[in-house]
Amino acid sequence: MRKMVSGKWGNRTTFGKFRKRFILWTALVLSVAMLLPLTASAAYYNTYTDVATLGNANDCYVAQGFAVGSTYAYSVKINGDDTKAVIYRTNMSDGTTTLMTNGDSGTTYTASLGHANDMVLSTIDGEYYMFIVTMKAGSMSLVKLKYVGTTYYQVGNYSIQYSGADKAMSGVAITGKDTSSIYFLFKSGLTLYRGTLPLTANSGTINAAYGFALNTADALVNGSTVSNIGSYTSQGLGYYNNTIYVPLTYNNVSIVLVYLNISTASGTIYSDDNLSFRITSSTYSNLFEIESVGIANGDKLWFNTNRKTDASDTAHDGVHYFNGYSAL
Repeated sequence: MRKMVSGKWGNRTTFGKFRKRFILWTALVLSVAMLLPLTASAAYYNTYTDVATLGNANDCYVAQGFAVGSTYAYSVKINGDDTKAVIYRTNMSDGTTTLMTNGDSGTTYTASLGHANDMVLSTIDGEYYMFIVTMKAGSMSLVKLKYVGTTYYQVGNYSIQYSGADKAMSGVAITGKDTSSIYFLFKSGLTLYRGTLPLTANSGTINAAYGFALNTADALVNGSTVSNIGSYTSQGLGYYNNTIYVPLTYNNVSIVLVYLNISTASGTIYSDDNLSFRITSSTYSNLFEIESVGIANGDKLWFNTNRKTDASDTAHDGVHYFNGYSAL
C-alpha cells in the first residue's frame, strides 16, 4: 500500500475542499445577482440646438412665457416694468420668427399681460387660444387670447383664487379638457394647484385647490444632488403625458427636473432620478435662464431663454431644444 505523504495527498484533500466551497460560493453569488432587479441607467441631457433668436421689439427685451404647438412655438417678451409685452411665433422646422400683431389695437404689443411668466395653448371648438398667467392677483391673473395666424385678440380674463383670496400664479399647464371644462395646473413657487374653467367661459373666477408640492432638495441631476439648489429660481412648467417638466435657473446654469404621475400626485413629490437636463453655459456666463419648456408633437423638449454675456446684453434670447431627447 502506498503511504500518504504530507504535501502531496494531504494537500490534494485540502484543495478539493476549497474548490468545492469556491464553486458553491460562486453559484450562490450568481443566483443572487439573477434575482436582483435591473436598474435603468440615468438619462442626462446637457446640450441643445439654437433654432431662433428673438428680437427686442417695442423695447421688450426680457423673455418670459413659452408654449409649443404642432408647427409653431410661441414666446412672450416684456419690457422692464411689465407694461408692454410682445409675442413671437417661431416655425419649429426652420426657425422663421414673426412678431405677432395685436388685432385689437393694430400694434405689435399689448399692455394686458403683466409679467407674462408662462403660457399654454388650447384648441376650443376649432379655434386657437393662448392662456397666459400674469403674476398679478385679481381679475387679470389669467388672460385668454384668441389667435388667427400671426394676429391675436384678447377675448377673456379671469381671477384665480385660493382659499377665498386672490392668488398670483407663475406657471400654467392644461392637463385635460372635455366637452364642458378645461382642467388647469397652476404653479406658484414650488407649489402646484388644480383649477377648472368652463370650456367657453371668457370671464369669472377659477377656484384653485391645493395639489402638491415639489421637492427639489433631493433631486438628482446626472446622478447627483445640486448643492445650491435652494438658490435656483423656479420658472414656468411644461406638461406632457401625465408628466411635468420644471425649469430652474441659477446664473448661467439651468436645470429641468421631471415629475411623473401628476394626475394622482399629492403631498410632496420627488423628481425622476433617472431623467434630468442641465445647461451650463460658458458663452452666456452672466445668465442662461430657461423660462419655460414644452414637448412638441410628443417628441423634443423645447425651451426659450434669457441669455446674457454681461449685465447689459439683451441680444441673445432664443428658442431651442435639447439634443438627443425624445418623450416618445
